[in-house]
Amino acid sequence: MKLVAAALLATLHLRMPIDGVGPETLKGGFYDAREGHPHEAVDIMAPRNTAVHAVQDGTIAKLFWSKGGGGNTIYEFDPTNTYAYYYAHLERYADGIAEGQHVSTGQVIGYVGTSGNAPPNAPHLHFAIFELTAAHHWWQGKAIDPYPFFASR
Repeated sequence: MKLVAAALLATLHLRMPIDGVGPETLKGGFYDAREGHPHEAVDIMAPRNTAVHAVQDGTIAKLFWSKGGGGNTIYEFDPTNTYAYYYAHLERYADGIAEGQHVSTGQVIGYVGTSGNAPPNAPHLHFAIFELTAAHHWWQGKAIDPYPFFASR
């Protein structure tokens, strides 16, 4: 990771995307194996239709249906377009959420579900952070373990 990006990331103050969940639930999930590849995300278990909140001010870069993976997904870019926050397996998006829209920290952007390849009896939010490449493609970046950014709060 570039030194500037690492320094910026260290200053992030991220909100938990789901109310009432402590950071300890995120520990270790990033490194779990999934069907022959690293998970590179954390799964936050919650009842179906629990509100999912934006972890930081930013812009909705992409609303995407990932048939083979995350189902209903949201890619949110931070204000500097350095990082992307990925929210997946959503039951649905919050009313009015659209690509290009500014969102504020804590704003409801979606709801926990089991879309995509999530087990139907295990609603959860699949949450990831990645450093964007110079091209700023929503689908490309270097995965970063989210746990330290919530554990230090």
